[in-house]
Amino acid sequence: MVAGLRSRVLSYQVLARKWRPKSFAELTGQGHVVTALANALDRGRLHHAYLLTGTRGVGKTTIARILAKSLNCAKGVTATPCGACGPCTDIDAGRFVDLLELDAASNTQVDQMREILDNARYAPTVGRYKVYLIDEVHQLSKHSFNAMLKTLEEPPEHVKFVLATTDPQKVPVTVLSRCLQFALKPLAPDEIGERIAHILRAESIAHDDDAVALIARAAAGSLRDGLSLLDQAIAYGGGEVRSVPVRAMLGVVDRESAWRIVDALAAGDGAALLAQADAIVERGLSAGEALAQVAALFHRIAVAQAVPAAADGFDDADRIRAATARFAAPAVQLLWQIAVQGRADLALAPDEATGLSMTLLRMHAFEPETGGAAMPAAPASPARAPAPAPAASRPDATPATPATPAAKTVLPSDPAEWPTFVATLGLTGMAGELASQSVMRKLDGAALTLALPASHKHLAGKSYADRLRSVLEQATGRKLLLAFEVGESADDSLATRTAREREAQRARTEAGFREEPLVRDLVARFDGTVRSDSIKPR
Repeated sequence: MVAGLRSRVLSYQVLARKWRPKSFAELTGQGHVVTALANALDRGRLHHAYLLTGTRGVGKTTIARILAKSLNCAKGVTATPCGACGPCTDIDAGRFVDLLELDAASNTQVDQMREILDNARYAPTVGRYKVYLIDEVHQLSKHSFNAMLKTLEEPPEHVKFVLATTDPQKVPVTVLSRCLQFALKPLAPDEIGERIAHILRAESIAHDDDAVALIARAAAGSLRDGLSLLDQAIAYGGGEVRSVPVRAMLGVVDRESAWRIVDALAAGDGAALLAQADAIVERGLSAGEALAQVAALFHRIAVAQAVPAAADGFDDADRIRAATARFAAPAVQLLWQIAVQGRADLALAPDEATGLSMTLLRMHAFEPETGGAAMPAAPASPARAPAPAPAASRPDATPATPATPAAKTVLPSDPAEWPTFVATLGLTGMAGELASQSVMRKLDGAALTLALPASHKHLAGKSYADRLRSVLEQATGRKLLLAFEVGESADDSLATRTAREREAQRARTEAGFREEPLVRDLVARFDGTVRSDSIKPR
């Protein structure tokens, strides 16, 4: 019995290896790459070097091996290798002598690369083509790339190169220009889920759809990561893949917990928010996942507010529609931003529990000025609504008076004077951002027309416009009507003028640094380069 168990353990093969696609037809996703390669193989229009780029686990090495089989299959060059001949089975088993798989991380030395490439001029041993698969090619040294260039430029007829990398930006352009490039895309959760479900059915493993969907989302576009998680889930679930164990394994926060956070925000109930944060931490769930779920809910709410018909496709459409009436549109945008930023800031927090609770408290405290205590579009119940916070205590409150309240400021009639006028007001917060990003179009009596670029159209919302109008009226002592032309150029705004001055100063600083004798000597002596982003004025 012990011997039989040991035999099963030794013979077990992880799912990512066992179910690695062996033909283009078995590949999940990447149809654009498969179509291009299949057409080239069928028509005999073969390039000598291919560069496959993409994140981990999306099929770069798999495609390279299938291409090697297509080139060396006994039935000829074909997009549909037989999979049964000697070359096909040897390539699948990793023992085909004419497929040379190199890891650039461990073959960075120029002497090693020269030795490898020197062998390229010799004919294949058993196959039709000698295929060089260089993984993570961006890790090669500069001299190794230079050694490769000659072979890439004038390769022997019997040699094909397949280069794979997760970081194409680090590959020299001289190499890029000699390769046919294919960018592999991260796989959609639905594609990963379909593949996982197919494998589970083939392996006769009991599962449910929710568990498969959880694993597919956690894979983050990588099928290999998804299959590794699937192996883990099978072990964790005792041979089954069920949603409750998978959720516990991944530390995934269920959607109902996210809804309870959203409901507490709508009610302005800070105590309920902290209780939810404590419950998530006590269950050992991920704070980042909790904030991601909350952000996803606010995204769906925003979609339903902007395009109501789009909510029909949501599986919780009725609940989303109800939530649209509880939050003003600016509040939804702000809450989404706080959730996303809070998730990014978790690494900087003392611990995840503190980061989560602080982010939820920030959602509770920060709000566009809608006049309500919480953030609902309609007034909250008097029994649930907290008292409005004083304007001075709000972190994003804009000063109600200009920097020099004693003297009235004259509103300019010449649009060219608008940036200077805005600078003298000393505005802060969103009112200051709106004023600095805008350009004055005209002043017609009490009607002031400002232009905003499309990228800043969100600043033209009523709450921000009302703040700016209030400050302008108090600064100038006259009543005003504000109008906005969204999409118009704002090349002469205070913000763009400041940015141009900052860029000019940066350019002067960089030029002065590059002209320093010591810097010039170092660059010349060590064939160095100056990183512009590292230059800081003292």
